[in-house]
This record gives sequence, structure tokens and C-alpha cells, in this order.
Amino acid sequence: MPIDENRNFLPVRIAVLTVSDTRGLAEDRSGDTLVARLSAAGHVLADRVILRDDADAIVARLHRWIDDAEVDCIITTGGTGVTGRDVTPEAVERVADKMIPGFGELFRWLSFQTIGTSTVQSRACACVARGTYIFALPGSTGAVKDAWDGILASQLDSRHRPCNFVELMPRLTER
Repeated sequence: MPIDENRNFLPVRIAVLTVSDTRGLAEDRSGDTLVARLSAAGHVLADRVILRDDADAIVARLHRWIDDAEVDCIITTGGTGVTGRDVTPEAVERVADKMIPGFGELFRWLSFQTIGTSTVQSRACACVARGTYIFALPGSTGAVKDAWDGILASQLDSRHRPCNFVELMPRLTER
């Protein structure tokens, strides 16, 4: 994917939410992987939180970050599977203004290259909510790497051509 070195890099302020009933900060390898990658890319970690698989708590946290002018983008990890406790996509849908279906489709295509048909168990998704991007990733470090390296690193880089999510940020709330 071409990077236009003549364009300015604009750091994105990213909040990271890990959704897990079993992990604390010390065990959050997926969150650590995400934070390391976004920081290495030159973005700003705006906040980081771990929450249990509770849709109401996730929605409340998403609303706080959506309303925070210091957060441009939210990336969640965990809770996107098909078990009864996996509720992250439902929480994302509750705050969404517009879903971005191509994100989940592309994620599963990339993931298929790594884990084969097991990717059908992923409900990775993305949306725009009141001018804030939200990307919901599975909770494995492999999934985080696939999503960041294969999609988000370029789409959150303002220099990526022919287009990227960053250049659309000023227009996300237009009517």
C-alpha cells in the first residue's frame, strides 16, 4: 500500500478497550500488542481500559470516549466470538451511526490466510459513532496483529494513498 512521503503524518489519538472476563492488565497480551503497534506507528494512546464482557458497561465506556474530544478512534480487543458472553459487536452496534462492513469482511479474509476456516467464528466489526471510529477486534494477539498490520496501520496513516480513514475525520459529522 503506497505511502505518500510528501504528505504530513497526522497522529491519531486512540483509546484501547480490552474486553475479557479473565484478563487483567498483567495478562493483556492483545492490548499490549495493540498499544505497542499504535505507538510505534506514531499514534497517541489516549486511554486504556479493561472491562468484563458486559454490554451495558462496554456501551457506557464507548459513549465516554466518543464524547471525549481527546479520542479520535477506539480499538477494542475481545468479545467478538459466538459464545453467550461475547457481546462486543452488539455493544458497538448500540452506539453506531454507520457501520463499516468492509472492515469485518477484509479482516476475515486476512485472518483466513492465517487460521483458515476458523475465521468464520469472528464477528470483528467497525463503525463511526458521532465522529469517532470504532474497530472491534478478536482477543487473540494473532488477530490484533492481522488487523493492525493488514488494515489499520495503513488506514490510520494520513499519508496512505489513494485514501485513508484519517483524511475523512473532519467530515464524519457533517450533515
